[in-house]
Amino acid sequence: MRIVIARCQVDYAGRLTAHLPLATRVIMVKADGSVLVHSDGGSYKPLNWMSPPCTLTVRDPEPDEEGLVAVWTVQNDKTDDRLVINLHEVLHDSSHDLGVDPGLVKDGVEAHLQVLLAEQVETFGAGWRLVRREYPTAIGPVDLLCRDHEGVAVAVEVKRRGEIDGVEQLTRYLDLLNRDPLLAPVRGVFAAQEIKPQARTLAVDRGILCVTVDYDALRGVDDPTSRLF
Repeated sequence: MRIVIARCQVDYAGRLTAHLPLATRVIMVKADGSVLVHSDGGSYKPLNWMSPPCTLTVRDPEPDEEGLVAVWTVQNDKTDDRLVINLHEVLHDSSHDLGVDPGLVKDGVEAHLQVLLAEQVETFGAGWRLVRREYPTAIGPVDLLCRDHEGVAVAVEVKRRGEIDGVEQLTRYLDLLNRDPLLAPVRGVFAAQEIKPQARTLAVDRGILCVTVDYDALRGVDDPTSRLF
């Protein structure tokens, strides 16, 4: 990972346009090619970013580009989306090899929920079958890789509480999996005990199916057929 702290101006052009005026920010260039621009606030979310596949090119400023030390252009490889970062002053520039990430360690309920869904994969539909739990990708393992009743590959992300982060995580997995001709097309399912409305809206917008699962029913503790209401 490369980390750059710089006074910069950022412009995004493509399906939408966005402008960040000159200020000191943190620029992260990850091993997967993604580029993220962060400020010192706003929690974990970048101010702007470009997801892979994309290509970063760096050029020296032109004579009429006074005050610049470099111009970064991050071009999406599949669309016309482009992120242009004008660097006026570089305060810090370092690169670090983070190695292979073991992935997120789930809490007890979430991990058990994944195991239960793997054992009862027809929770998602009749005729479904499990291909593999923790299916490996370059950015971490997919919780469940399945085939539906038509044989279509489906990536399932399992959460105890479904939030926007989980949808973003599944979106990245789907982008990678759909590059594999042996798997594509790959659909996505976001499964959780509770799914936040914002996460559901984002998932539906991206063509991801949301499934609310009953942990107790999967464990056999609660029999829904025996309820009075």
